[in-house]
Amino acid sequence: MLEQARTFIETMYQELQYEPQAISKRIHEIEREINERDTYSHTSEELKYGAKMAWRNSNRCIGRFFWETLHVIDARDIRTEQAFINSIEHHIKFATNDGKIKPCITIYSAEDPPTIYNNQLIRYAGYVEKGDPAEQEVTQLAHHLGWSGGYTDFDILPLIYRCPNGSMKYHEYNSNIIKEVPITHDKFPKLKSLNLKWYAVPIISNMDLKIGGITYPTAPFNGWYMVNEIAVRNFTDSYRYNLLEKVAAAFEFDTLKNNSFNKDRTLVELNDAVYQSFKNEGVSIVDHLTASKQFERFESNEHKQHRTVTGKWSWLAPSLSPTLVSNYHHGYDNTMREPNFFYKKRGTSGCPFH
Repeated sequence: MLEQARTFIETMYQELQYEPQAISKRIHEIEREINERDTYSHTSEELKYGAKMAWRNSNRCIGRFFWETLHVIDARDIRTEQAFINSIEHHIKFATNDGKIKPCITIYSAEDPPTIYNNQLIRYAGYVEKGDPAEQEVTQLAHHLGWSGGYTDFDILPLIYRCPNGSMKYHEYNSNIIKEVPITHDKFPKLKSLNLKWYAVPIISNMDLKIGGITYPTAPFNGWYMVNEIAVRNFTDSYRYNLLEKVAAAFEFDTLKNNSFNKDRTLVELNDAVYQSFKNEGVSIVDHLTASKQFERFESNEHKQHRTVTGKWSWLAPSLSPTLVSNYHHGYDNTMREPNFFYKKRGTSGCPFH
């Protein structure tokens, strides 16, 4: 722990241009604290900058250009159940910001944290023949706790949590804090008949945040959506909503044979539908080409600071028209640096912020 703490403190304090003696003093304080109680506590500044560094180091995230804008809520002092629920709903409201989404993270105690069992704070339930198949396990857990969904394709799951020394419970959000976007297409009006929609803010809640040898098991965080995540992955992946054929029918494409290219046309038009729908509702979203350009700027900025950029190529190359962006054409070192976010064993895989 001391070695990891020293690496983090030296990196952070040097980036913030602290004097060498201030760095040595802080490392000495941490060493003394670890010797006394086998751990140490981050200052508020260390926690905030460490969380931003974790975003900067997130190999799967194409949106790292904005890492310095992350709003960090220090919730390490929260102890009561009601304060915890209030802080979760505050995060949702603050991040949603009436559609002008703000990147945000809420960090709870490392030593005595509440536990969140949802993969994301906002997610749709999954039933046998309805909803999101990826959420069937969490939905069953919610049912076990007494929750009853509406058995539609888009039922907002409750927050499932356990406070320290408490029992597992669920909390249904106030509906007015959840912003959803109905998906329509101005050129294909029949798409409206499918009653598609998606929630505005992806708030990841199944990852550990690790900073300088300290693990924060509960630290929900968000950026905003890249359009392909919803249109290509959530809506058309065969193990998710699997809507390719239904959407193609709504677009009145007469065949989905491979050599008709209608599968491709369906994806392009569905991306257009999702993007324009979010924009019409005033909700932040980014297209894949713009996101890739932003990532180029991030890489340039990092090189100017003499920092190498790590990444997982298969996540940085967008799932629509990947050859049109520069990061398709070169590889990345996938070394995981800390601070960073790490999936729990029970969690799913994906990008932390998009």
